[in-house]
Amino acid sequence: MADLNAIVDQLSELTVLEAAELSKLLEEKWGVSAAAAVAAAPAAGGGAAAPAAEEQTEFDVILTGDGGKKINVIKEVRAITGLGLTEAKALVEGAPKAVKEGVKKDEAAKIKAQLEGAGATVEVK
Repeated sequence: MADLNAIVDQLSELTVLEAAELSKLLEEKWGVSAAAAVAAAPAAGGGAAAPAAEEQTEFDVILTGDGGKKINVIKEVRAITGLGLTEAKALVEGAPKAVKEGVKKDEAAKIKAQLEGAGATVEVK
């Protein structure tokens, strides 16, 4: 069994950026999301008042369908992502897929508007 106190001490010395990177690495390694754990925490807290949730600052733009206008959507995906024709076509045909991840709210709204203008159906998470 690991020395939990030593682990706590090591984690306490991390910078915010290092802690964020650690979180991403653990999410990838274990196949979980910290967001799901945060959402479940109030339920597990036995009804205690949860602290105010931080406002989401990064969003994922998810293409959910091409709306029957696949060529126009592929063109927009290429313009937004810089992908080649084959990669953009695969992304559109494999929907639902993320077009952009970790973007700011205004950029996510702009991308959503571009894709919807081309006929696609889009979700921002």
